[in-house]
Amino acid sequence: MNQAAAPTIVHADHALAMGRQVLEIEAAAITAMSARLGAEFTAAVTLILESHGRVIVSGIGKSGHVGRKIAATLASTGTPAYFVHAAEAVHGDLGMITCDDVLIALSNSGENDELLTIVPLVKRQGGKLIAITGNEGSSLAQEADVHLDARVAQEACPLNLAPTASTTVALALGDALAVALLDARGFGVEDFARSHPGGMLGRKLLTHVGDVMQANVPVVTAEMPIPAALVTMTRGGMGMVVVTDAAGNIDGIFTDGDLRRAMERLGDLRDITVASVMTHNPRRIEARRLAVEAVEMMETHAVNQLLVIDDAGKLCGALNMHDLFRAKVV
Repeated sequence: MNQAAAPTIVHADHALAMGRQVLEIEAAAITAMSARLGAEFTAAVTLILESHGRVIVSGIGKSGHVGRKIAATLASTGTPAYFVHAAEAVHGDLGMITCDDVLIALSNSGENDELLTIVPLVKRQGGKLIAITGNEGSSLAQEADVHLDARVAQEACPLNLAPTASTTVALALGDALAVALLDARGFGVEDFARSHPGGMLGRKLLTHVGDVMQANVPVVTAEMPIPAALVTMTRGGMGMVVVTDAAGNIDGIFTDGDLRRAMERLGDLRDITVASVMTHNPRRIEARRLAVEAVEMMETHAVNQLLVIDDAGKLCGALNMHDLFRAKVV
């Protein structure tokens, strides 16, 4: 009769120590790679920038998984790229690679058979090769136009077998390439937004203040008595009115908070004008700015409303935190 296996006992202190050890080994591996980064890295960036094609990333196993992420990061930061599995490449997908492309091949040993099969074919048709390996004397490193040294002193696995530190270093090196290329291309926030139109990130990067502001803003003059201003405020439904001069320039803002403070201080407000109780120099933001910048401004200055102005500084709307919640920017 088969006996049930005894339950595994987790020793909390030991598990925590192992976790910390893994992080320390991988952090040390990245630090060591950073210290030896040099001319080869610059050559790789230059090679990609001067290419007229795309970046093709390839690998097998864990290196393949890392390669997929590197290709995705490159593509989302301004460098057209995609992943080709080395095993599939030798069975027809090699036709996806052209003479104008740059192949980034990942292999910790640098001796992967599938990669070594496709590399000569890519180079024969004029493509360039960047190899990321942990062995500068490997066949793949020797074939490369540029070799990036991703060697590690040890894996984080206690058996020193499972790809851990080596894959972390390769992934970090791919990120370094992507960011260096992003910077060289002058890839900015608007470019990034076009690559990420969906979800919360897309909303934050694509939504401008003018898209979510309320355009019909209640306006009064500074000489208006407070009771009349309250009627305008109530009709406007925004909990405030903007105070402007005869030319339409912003003088201030009168909010329900200003009203409460005025009642505490002055009592009877029937003969008091808006000029006596309004807030001068209210916070304002340009309609062309990103909505997420409005959120930052509100949080920094502890306000719930902003006046929106056009490029000439004229009032064109107003924005409150509820507008940003509705637009799902917050």
